[in-house]
This record gives sequence, structure tokens and C-alpha cells, in this order.
Amino acid sequence: MARIHVDTWRATYPGIVPADFLAGLSYVDAQSRWDEILLTELPDTSTVVAEAGERGIVGFAGAGPDRQGDTTYRGEIYSVYVLQAYQRRGVGRELLTAVVRHLWRQGFASMRLWVLEDNLPARRFYESLGGEQIGQQTATIGGADLTELSYGWKDIAPIV
Repeated sequence: MARIHVDTWRATYPGIVPADFLAGLSYVDAQSRWDEILLTELPDTSTVVAEAGERGIVGFAGAGPDRQGDTTYRGEIYSVYVLQAYQRRGVGRELLTAVVRHLWRQGFASMRLWVLEDNLPARRFYESLGGEQIGQQTATIGGADLTELSYGWKDIAPIV
């Protein structure tokens, strides 16, 4: 998962996230972060992976309760990462569907997620699944202030 996280950031965010930040990403640091995340018991959260034969894990997604306590969009997709070579093959859709099903089973009927404004392919993907832009915030990444957009689904049943 650490490899996928770093590799997808480096493939997706050139020209969006500062180059020195992307160059400074490391598998070791990402592995430590993912170890901490996966070993911490967080109620109602889920992480799923996609595997492709001998290649191993090629993508992952995570979801759980909205981290900001939104009362309209109670669930949140925390991450959807798919290696570039496996994008546009249905892997991201399967991962997203799997974690949305988890949210549904946990009693969440709505959800949202955050995506960088300049990540146009991801935005089109979320829009194709019925996501509607519902908000924005500023995220500081590598010293740069970047706009994140929130996409929401008031009813996740069509995805389930």
C-alpha cells in the first residue's frame, strides 16, 4: 500500500503538488504511516485492496465515518488509489463500490470525499458515479496552498 500511495502521487500530481514534495515521498515513511493507520482500531472503517495476479496489490480504498462530523454526509471515502497502469480498467470503481458497501452495512446512507481541484480525471470519475460538488477547503501540501473540493452523495444506495 505504501508503494501504491507514493507511486500514484508521483504519477498523478506533477504540476499540481510541488515537485520537491513529490520527490521527497518515501516508501519507508509511507509504510510507517500505513502501519499506524491499519493497526489502529477505528470503529466503522474499512480498507480494501485490489490485486492483479503476480503483480500483487495494484490499488486500495478506505472509508469510514466523516472525519469532520458532517450531519448530512455521514460517511467519507478517505482514499482511492490505483496504480496508473491499472486505471480506466474498472479497478477504481470496484474499490469504491466495495468501501461504499461497507459504509452502507455500517448504517451510513450518505457520504462525501475530498479531491484536489486540479485532479480532473478523479473529479470526472466521481461525477460519473453521481457525486456532486458540495464544498471546498484549502489544503497545504509541500508548502503550497491547494484547493480541495468535496463531492457528496446524499444517497449511496445507487452505488451499492
